[in-house]
Amino acid sequence: VLFLQIVHILNMTSAKIVSFLLHPEESLHSFQIRIEFETGISTGNQELLLETGICLDPRKPASQCVIDGVRGWDSYMVYLFDKSKTVYDGPFASRSLSDCVNYIVQDSKIQLPIPQLRKVWAEAVHYVIGLKEDYSRLFQGQRAAMLSLLRYNANLIKMKNNMVSASQQLKAKLEFFHQSIRLDLERYSDQMAYGISSEKMLKAWKEMQEKASQCAQAEDIGYLDEQIMALHTEIVELQKSPYARRQGEVMESLEQRAIDLYKQLKTRPPDHAYSDSTDMVKIIVQTVQSQDRVLKELFGHLSKLLGCKQKIIDLLPKIEVALNNIKEADNSVMQMQGKRQREIWHLLKIACTQSSSRSLVSSSLEGTASTPAATWLPQSSSGNVPHPLSSMAAPEDGENFVHVIEENLNYLELFSSILQEARQEQNSSMMVS
Repeated sequence: VLFLQIVHILNMTSAKIVSFLLHPEESLHSFQIRIEFETGISTGNQELLLETGICLDPRKPASQCVIDGVRGWDSYMVYLFDKSKTVYDGPFASRSLSDCVNYIVQDSKIQLPIPQLRKVWAEAVHYVIGLKEDYSRLFQGQRAAMLSLLRYNANLIKMKNNMVSASQQLKAKLEFFHQSIRLDLERYSDQMAYGISSEKMLKAWKEMQEKASQCAQAEDIGYLDEQIMALHTEIVELQKSPYARRQGEVMESLEQRAIDLYKQLKTRPPDHAYSDSTDMVKIIVQTVQSQDRVLKELFGHLSKLLGCKQKIIDLLPKIEVALNNIKEADNSVMQMQGKRQREIWHLLKIACTQSSSRSLVSSSLEGTASTPAATWLPQSSSGNVPHPLSSMAAPEDGENFVHVIEENLNYLELFSSILQEARQEQNSSMMVS
C-alpha cells in the first residue's frame, strides 16, 4: 500500500477533488481519458497544472503528477482547468453538514448532555477546519493559474522583443535602401544624355522602389504592440490585486475560535449538566458566509486570469505571422539591394569597355595619317604590326557596338586604298627597270 501512487485532482470548474490510483508506466494520455470519464472534461480541453504553474508534459508518463518530498505524497494536488472556459461560475456549494452538526444548526438552543455535546462540537470543529482547507486548496489552484499566466506572459514578452528588434532592423534597411536608390536614380538621370542608358534597367529600379514601399507595411507592428502593452498592464494589475493574495484570515480566526470553544467544553466535568450550541453554531454560520465571500472573489479573479491567458494564446500566432512577414520583407530588400549593386557594376563594365574600344580606334586612325604607305605592307620580321581588330573588346550594348563596327569599316576602307596605291607604285618601278 505504501508504494502505491495516488494522484489527487482538484477540478477547478467544480471545486471537487477526484483521486486516482496510477498504474505502473501509465501514459499521460491514458490518465487523461480516466479524468474525462470522471469529470466530463474532454482530453483536448484538459489543462493539468502543478502548484508551480507548470503544465504536465504529454511526452512523459503520468507519474510526473507525483512529486516526492513535497509535503507528503498524499497531500499534493494537481489542478485541472477546462481550456474551453474562461469564466468560472463559482462560488460553489459548501461541503455538506453531518447529521449531528446539521441537528444543532437547525436548533442552536437545544440542550444536550455534555458528553454528547463534545462529540457534536468535535464534528463542528472538523467542519469549520474543512471549510478553511477547501478555500486554501482553491487558492493554491488560483495561484497555479497565476504562475502559468506569468510563464505565458514571459514567452509573449520574449516574442514581442524579437518582433520589435526585427521591425527596427527592417526599418533601418528600408531607409538605407530608399536613400541609396534615390541617389542612384538621380545620378543615372544626370548621365543618360552622354553616357549609358537602359530603359529596362530603369524600369526595374523604379519597380524596386515601389516594392520597397510595400515592404514598409511589414514593419508596422504598432497595433500588436498596443495590444501587448495593454495586456501587460492588465496582468500587472491582477498581480497587485488584493484578491491575488490569501484572503482566509477571517476563516482562520473563526477556526481558532471553534477550537478554543471546544477546549473549554472539554474542561467541563462530565456530570449531568446540559448546554446549548449557540456559540458554536454562530461560528459555523460566520465561517460559511466568509467562505462564500472569499470564494466569490477568488473565482472572479481566476476568471480574469484565464481571460488574460486566452488573450496571450490568441496573440502568439499573430506575432508569429508578423515576424514571418518582417523576415520576408527583410530578405526581399536585401535581394533588391544586391541586384541593383550587380547592375551598377555591370554598367561600369560596359562603360570601361566602350572607353577602351574608342581609345584604340582613335589611336589607330591617328597612326594612318602620319605613317608612309610602305609601313602598311606585310612584313615577315619580328616587328610585326598587330592586326587592328585583334585587341578590341566587343561591347555588350547593341547600339554602341554598331557604332564601333562602323568606325572599323571606315578604317578598313582607308587601309585598303593605301595598300592598293602602294602596290601600283611598286609595279610601275618594276616595269621601268
